[in-house]
Amino acid sequence: MSLLDDILARYAALDPAVQADVAARAAAAVGDRVWLPNPGPQTEAYFSKADVTLFGGQAAGGKSDLLLGLAATAHRHSLIMRREYVALAGLTERAGAILGRGAVRLAPPPRATTADGRLIEFGAAQHVGDEAKFQGRGRDFLGFDEAAQFTEAQARFLMGWVRTAIPGQRARAVLATNPPLDARGEWLIPYFGPWLDPAYPKPARPGDLRWFVTAPDGKDLETPDGRPVELAGQTLRPKSRTFIPAALADNPYLVRTNYRAELDALPEPLRAAIRDGDFLAARQDDEWQILPAAWVEAAMRRWRPAPPESAPMCAIGVDVARGGADQTVLAIRHDNWFAPLVVKPGAETPLGTDVAGLVVACRRDSALPVIDMGGGYGGAVIEHLAGANAIQCIGFVPAGASTARTADGQLRFANKRAEAWWKFREALDPSGADAVEMQLPNDPILLRDLTAPTFRVGPRGIQVEAKDEIKARLGRSPDRGDAVVLAWAGGPRWRTHETQWRGHARRRPEVILGRPHQKRRR
Repeated sequence: MSLLDDILARYAALDPAVQADVAARAAAAVGDRVWLPNPGPQTEAYFSKADVTLFGGQAAGGKSDLLLGLAATAHRHSLIMRREYVALAGLTERAGAILGRGAVRLAPPPRATTADGRLIEFGAAQHVGDEAKFQGRGRDFLGFDEAAQFTEAQARFLMGWVRTAIPGQRARAVLATNPPLDARGEWLIPYFGPWLDPAYPKPARPGDLRWFVTAPDGKDLETPDGRPVELAGQTLRPKSRTFIPAALADNPYLVRTNYRAELDALPEPLRAAIRDGDFLAARQDDEWQILPAAWVEAAMRRWRPAPPESAPMCAIGVDVARGGADQTVLAIRHDNWFAPLVVKPGAETPLGTDVAGLVVACRRDSALPVIDMGGGYGGAVIEHLAGANAIQCIGFVPAGASTARTADGQLRFANKRAEAWWKFREALDPSGADAVEMQLPNDPILLRDLTAPTFRVGPRGIQVEAKDEIKARLGRSPDRGDAVVLAWAGGPRWRTHETQWRGHARRRPEVILGRPHQKRRR
C-alpha cells in the first residue's frame, strides 16, 4: 500500500464530522496554490534544503511535475531546460494544465507567467555551446528535465547563473532524470558519488545533505559542512547536494494504470535503468570503443598508492593547454604503474615555460617527457625543456605517420595517435602479459576519457575518432586520457630495461653520524 492509499484509508475510517473538519483544514492550508507535491519523494524534494538536488531514477516518478510545481509556487524566476527544443512541448502543455492555457506563451522563446507574477522560461541546448545563450541572466531556480541528456560542461555552466537578489528567496537547481543511457550523462555518477558510486568511501542515504567545492583542477572535493574553506589561496563557499529517488509507486496518477507492464516489457539493460532506476545498468560499451570499460576498471582496482620499488619513474605524458577551457595534465608512469594525475587549468599554464616548470618539478630518475604536439602548443614546452634544461624529450605528433602494426601483425595504423591508443589497448587486454601489472589511479574523469574514443578500420588501417568529435560528445577535452596514453607511448619498461632496473630501489637518505660512526663501519 502506498502512503496515499494509507492516508485515504485512515480518512475513510473517520467519523463524517471529523472528515468534514479535516477537509476544511486541508482546504485552508492549500489556499489558492495551483500545485501541491505528491506525498513521499516529491514532497521531500520540494522541501529539501539542498542547493543541487538529483531527483528521479525510475520512470514516471513525477519528475517534470516537480520542476513545474517548484517554478509555479516556490520561485520567482525559473528556467526549465530540455536538451532538444521539440521536447519542450510536453512541459509547456503540462504548464498550461497547471496554470491555465492563457498563462503559457508558446511563441519562441516559450514562457509562462503565474497570477502572482512568477516567470517560468523554457529553454533547450541541443549542441554543446548552445547553453551560452542563457549566459548572464540570473534566475533563482534552474530545472533540468532529463538531466542525463546534458553534458557535464553544459550543466555546470547553466548552474553558474543560479542566483537571486530578493531577500528571503532561496536559489537552487534540480536535476530531474532517469539514469543515463549513454556517455553524456555518466558524469552524474561521480557528481552525486555519495549516493550513486558504489566505490565512494563515505556513502550517503537518500535525502542526506553533502557539501562540495570545486578545486582549481576541476575536481569536486567534499567538505564537512557548509562553512567556507581555504583552497589554493582562495576562499570557497561549499554548496550542498542530495539525491532523492522517485518511483512509479510514488505517482498516484500512474500507479494504477498499465504503465508498469509497459516498463516490464523493455529489454535489458533499459529495463533496469528506466523501470528500476539503476544508474549503473545502462553503461554499455560502444561496439567500436577502443578501450572496454571493464579493462580500465580492472586496472583501477589493481592500483596501489606506491609504485613498485624496482621501477623508477620512466615517462611523463604531457597534454598541453596554454590558456582556454582545457587543462594541462601530466601522467607520471613507473613501468606499468601510473601516479595520480597532475592537473592544472589552462589559465594557469598560459606559457610554454609554465608547462615546462611543471615537468621539471615532477620529474625524477631521468624520466622521459612525452609532449603532445597536436595543435602546436607543445613546441615551446620542448624548446624550454631541451634548451634551458637540457632534458631529452619526445614531441608526439598525433598526425604523424606510423610504421607499426597490431600485435598480431594484421593491421596498420592511420597515424601515430591511432598507434598509441591501440598499443595502450593491447597493454590493458586481459589476455596480454602487461594487463596483470597495469595500475591506473581510480579517477572517474580518467575512466570516461579512456573509454570515450571509438575507432574504425579504413584503407590506411586503424583510425581513432577525431578529438573534436570526442569533445563535442563529452562537452570537454579528454585531456586526462590523452596524457596517460602519451606516457605509455614513450619511455623504458621492465621488458626492455630489466637489467638496469634490478639494482634500483627506493633508498632512504643515509644519515652520517660523524667520526665515531665512520670508525665502526671500517
